[in-house]
Amino acid sequence: MLRNGVKKLTLETSSAAIGFISLLSAPDFLHYSRDHRSVYKVLEACRLSSDYKAASAIHARIFKLGYGTYPSLVASLVSTYLQCDRLLLARKLLDQVFRLDFNVVIVNLVIEHLMGLGEYGFAKKCFHKTPVRDVITWNLMIGGYVRNARFEEALSFFREMLDSNVEPDKFTFASVMTVCARLGAINHALWVHRLMTEKEIELNPILSSALIDMYSKCGRIQTAKEVFNSADHSDVSVWNAMITGLAAHGLPFDAIAVFSKMEVENIFPDSITFIGILTACSHSGLVEEGRKYFNLMSSRYSIEPQIEHYGVMVDLFGRAGLLEEAYAVIEAMPVEPDVVIWRALLSACRIYQKPKLGEVAIANMSRLKSGDYVLLSNMYCSMKRWESAEGVRELMKKKGIRKIRGRSWIELGGVIHRFKAGDRSHSETEGLYKVLDGLIRRTKLEGFLPQTDLVLMDISEEEKEGNLNHHSEKLALAYGILKTSPGREIMISKNLRICHDCHNWIKLVSKLLIRVIIVRDRIRFHQFEGGSCSCEDYW
Repeated sequence: MLRNGVKKLTLETSSAAIGFISLLSAPDFLHYSRDHRSVYKVLEACRLSSDYKAASAIHARIFKLGYGTYPSLVASLVSTYLQCDRLLLARKLLDQVFRLDFNVVIVNLVIEHLMGLGEYGFAKKCFHKTPVRDVITWNLMIGGYVRNARFEEALSFFREMLDSNVEPDKFTFASVMTVCARLGAINHALWVHRLMTEKEIELNPILSSALIDMYSKCGRIQTAKEVFNSADHSDVSVWNAMITGLAAHGLPFDAIAVFSKMEVENIFPDSITFIGILTACSHSGLVEEGRKYFNLMSSRYSIEPQIEHYGVMVDLFGRAGLLEEAYAVIEAMPVEPDVVIWRALLSACRIYQKPKLGEVAIANMSRLKSGDYVLLSNMYCSMKRWESAEGVRELMKKKGIRKIRGRSWIELGGVIHRFKAGDRSHSETEGLYKVLDGLIRRTKLEGFLPQTDLVLMDISEEEKEGNLNHHSEKLALAYGILKTSPGREIMISKNLRICHDCHNWIKLVSKLLIRVIIVRDRIRFHQFEGGSCSCEDYW
């Protein structure tokens, strides 16, 4: 009777469940808490409902019965107190844990759970309280920061680890290579690869894949190819990394050649392989090839297409302007389309000015992000439907939704410099704006006209031009030109898709300055050289 009652209460609100638990005698609670997952569910309910009183009640009972070092429970309690703005209680809880008999295994598990809950700040506090740290402790911190997208903090911990007496292992390097890949930081990437060689870290399929991915995302696709050619080809993950890298660089025929080589070497592709090859086709407008590989999945390899594969096909048709075919894919899907698929259709509707179909996409998206509203607003603006666009912007204001700001960054001398649109916070702002203004004058003399129709606001042409001139990638490029010698290659990373105005402007800058300029945007790589781009203006 008691057991059934407790099981039922874990599905109800935290207050009701904790109210019942507080009535239990110690033996009853001891029996109940043997199923730690039930206790954890109750604590998670407390966290989600910000019920710190209920969490405190269960906290006291857990420690009284000797369960105070159970990692998932400690992490959930800490997260609940932080959620409830009870910083002092969270600190006291960690102090309580460390007053018990120290066990590095338990502390490592607490750190792992805190990172999993996104509480990287308290995971760091826990780390610094730890008197003994093994390689797992360091790996959990570095890997945890990576999973929480705190890449520069992960690098900082890695440097600190190198200064300690703990040697990094394969897991450490796998995490750090992910950091370099996500930042597109080639100097850091070369340093990490050199360290691996010095420390004689033997490459396995995971590390080989990570190396290929790292160099691909740092703009060195030729180096990625060299790593691939020298790697053990027995694991499909190595092939997948190469195909995905080639796809991001707009090299579909190279990706197809790698896929063909897989078949020759009798390496069976998996679902990830096909995401890579379909993406390669999508980014280059190879519609018929995309159809072919999509059909090959089930006909030759008995791989059932998943929602991600349908999403790439919608993107493939949408980019090519085949919006009816894109919509037909969605209607024929055996699974419910997710928000990513509707977003791909909405993006195509904006490009090809199909507002009715765009509204269908919006109507089917249950979780709208700021970018979705912006896409819809931009579509109306591009058709000069100002009232409709204003209605979308008013809805955003009402819901407290803000547009994601464009951000770009460039790595110079091992330091990452970040810029946002119109940024004047950099210590060398005066110099970089002087370079930028000079470049804008030079490109205008060469006949460049800013694409003011891309500034989707009902403002004057002069204001629109000023808006375009200070996009984050232009600021990053100006800083790169300011700080590097003539002729040196420049690589910039951006969090959003590059706009057409910046794209065309950078093409001309690459010609005027006789420079290779690489821009990695949210979608793919653009290599500008001699006035043209590797994407051939299709992205």
